[in-house]
Formats: sequence, C-alpha cells, structure tokens
Amino acid sequence: MWLSGNSHPDFRTINRFRGVVMKGVIQEVFGAVLELLIEAGYVKLEHYFLDGTKIEANANRYQWVWAKSTRKHRGKLQEKVKALLDEIEQVNEEENEAYGDEDLEEMGGSGPIDAERLERKIQELNERLSKGPGKGKLARAVRKLEREYLPRQRKYEEQEKKLAGRNSYAKTDEGATFMRMKEDHMKNGQLKPGYNVQMGTENRFVVGFSVHQRPGDSTCLVPHLEELRARLGSLPENVIADAGYGSEENYAYLERKGIGNYVKYSTFDREQKKSRADPFTASKFAYHPQRDEFRCPAGRRLVYRRTYAETTETGYRKQVRHYEATGCLRCRWRSDCTQAAANRSLRVNHRLEAMRSRARDNLCSEQGQLLRSRRMVEVESVFGRLKHNWEFRRFRLRGLEKVPIEWGLLCIAHNLSKIPA
Repeated sequence: MWLSGNSHPDFRTINRFRGVVMKGVIQEVFGAVLELLIEAGYVKLEHYFLDGTKIEANANRYQWVWAKSTRKHRGKLQEKVKALLDEIEQVNEEENEAYGDEDLEEMGGSGPIDAERLERKIQELNERLSKGPGKGKLARAVRKLEREYLPRQRKYEEQEKKLAGRNSYAKTDEGATFMRMKEDHMKNGQLKPGYNVQMGTENRFVVGFSVHQRPGDSTCLVPHLEELRARLGSLPENVIADAGYGSEENYAYLERKGIGNYVKYSTFDREQKKSRADPFTASKFAYHPQRDEFRCPAGRRLVYRRTYAETTETGYRKQVRHYEATGCLRCRWRSDCTQAAANRSLRVNHRLEAMRSRARDNLCSEQGQLLRSRRMVEVESVFGRLKHNWEFRRFRLRGLEKVPIEWGLLCIAHNLSKIPA
C-alpha cells in the first residue's frame, strides 16, 4: 500500500492480467518459480506425489448438452431426412409423368447424411425446381429440408465437435464437463460442470499441474507427465499415486520411461487387509502357465477359450483372455462360486497382472510403505490449503485456455508463501 501510494487496481486490471497478460505464459512463469525452488534445494524431483481434484466451472449448472441425447436426436433426424428424400423421389417421379421432366439423381444412398451432403442435395433440388412448372408438393418438401432439417443437422454436428468424445459440456462454458463432485449442492448426487485438476507435489511444493476435461484420473496421468516433461525437460524418479491411476496404460508408460512405480491398483488395499477373503474370488484361482489354465478351489479346470482385444477411450489397446470351467452344474460349491446360469469363467489380462505384481512389490517394500504414508500429507494437504483454507472451490474464468491460468497463479502463490522468510 505504501509503495503504490495507497492506489489499488480495479477489477478490470485484475481480469486483464489474468485473462490477457498471463495467457500463454503461465507455465513459463510457474517453471521459473520452480527453478528457484530447485536451486534452493526445496525440490529435488525425486518423489512425485500425484493426485487430482474436481473444481467447479464458472458455468450455469442447469444448461448442458449431453452426448447421448445428441446421438439420439441426430439418429432420429437421419431417419426423417431419409424418409423425406424418399418421398421427394416418389413425388418427382409422379410429377415427371405429368409434366415430362427429367429424373433427379438418386437422393438416398447408404451411410449417414451430414450437413454438407444435405446442403448439396438441397441445392440440386432448388436448381431442378427452377427449371420446371407444377412442383408445389416437391417445393414444400425442399423448403422443409432447407429451413428445418439442415439447421438441426448443423447444430448436432457442431455439438458433437464440441463434445470431442466427452459425455457432456456446459452451454455457458463449453470447455467444462459435467462431473460428480464431493461438494453436492443439491445433496442428491447431481452432476456439476467442472474441470479435473491434476497436481503433483514434493515436500508440499507444487511441482506440476494440468487441467483436464475428463472426470476419470486414469486417463490423465500420461498427458500430465508429458506436460511436466515438456516444461522441465525431465521426469521425476518415482511417481506415487492412489488406485485411481492403476491402469495398464499408465503402468506401461512408467516402465517405458524408467520411472519408479508406486501407483496403487483397485484391489491393493483390499488385499492388505487381514480379514478372511472369499475363497472363490478370482485371485484364489491358481494359474498353471505351462498348460495356460486355471484351477478353482474345488479343483476344476478353467481352460482358455478366446482372446478379446479392447481399446480404451484414449486409444490404448489391451488383450484380455477368457477362461471357462467345465462341469460347474454338478459342483457342490456352485452357489458360493457363481450366480451365472453357465459355467464359471474368468477374464484375465496377464500383462496387467504382471504389472500389478511388480507394483505390489514396490508398494510393500520399506520405501514403498514410507512413500504411501507420505502421499496423504503431501498432495492432500496442498489441496486442503487451496480449497478449504483459501476457499477456492470454483473457477472465476471460463474456457480451457483461461482456467489453467487461474490455477497456475494459485500454485505460484502457494509455492512462494511456503518459502521461509
């Protein structure tokens, strides 16, 4: 206040700084502050504690576009367009018999009709109508195509372009996706528009952050670390994360990059409990690699049947093998083993199981236990400070370009405030 002569910036100056001045340079500024922390020895890029949180977007909670509804309405529109095109062809044939005009080109055809194709058909029909008399019924059908169906077709195509594989987006902030959040304003599990913020810390300093549109953490690990590598030129020695990141794609990436894997998988915590487990869970089925088959606790063989190739939403392909038992109908333990009408079966991803085994060894080691205990006080405490102590629970800016600026400024402020005076 003394340096500024008791003058202060108004909201326009602050907004211009956040939305214009810092646009495109927020990662550079954050990286410069991080270099100071590395030089001072606060950050060593040794242990990277990763976690994510969902922050509500600055968008109307009740104005949305759902991918499922868009697909449904577009499919119904396709049926109406094809039906009307068939009707136009029939009317044209009838009127050609009366007036002796030439035939139109085939209007139907296979496959979906997009806006560009429909526009060409309308132009062709209008040119044909301008040449001959007595086309009243045909002209009305063409007007319906041009004034009603074509704008709707363009709208649905534009919505699908904005969705870009997401399940939804907010109309007032098209970068935001509707997600389930802990802060439930309606207390009924209602979704809210928001962003998935990924953040990595070391010694409770923010080392990296990224903002994503997909609600699941599993699909964010690889792009987050790639963004970190692009900024720092290297990757941390070890990554520590919870079970939300334990996918085959993430494990494969960590192994490929030579990063220490301390990432849990979905059943890790349950495996560590001392309580008596169900004897007929899949983990209790013994595998014999020489014969490529499993043995159930009752001694029956589960033999290999087929292999499924599955592709994740990020495009990663994985192989899942299917095994099936024989004679389960005569087994005395059938009711305890399965509720299916057929024999007991297993779907196994051997590569993922091997990766989980290596991750389990790391997590159960002396260092792994120490890092697991540190994870909750590392990144969780930073999220608690930003969201609870500083009361940052909703973005002020809109759009995928501006939202990272706001979170980046918050992370810079956190890092600077933690440096001892």
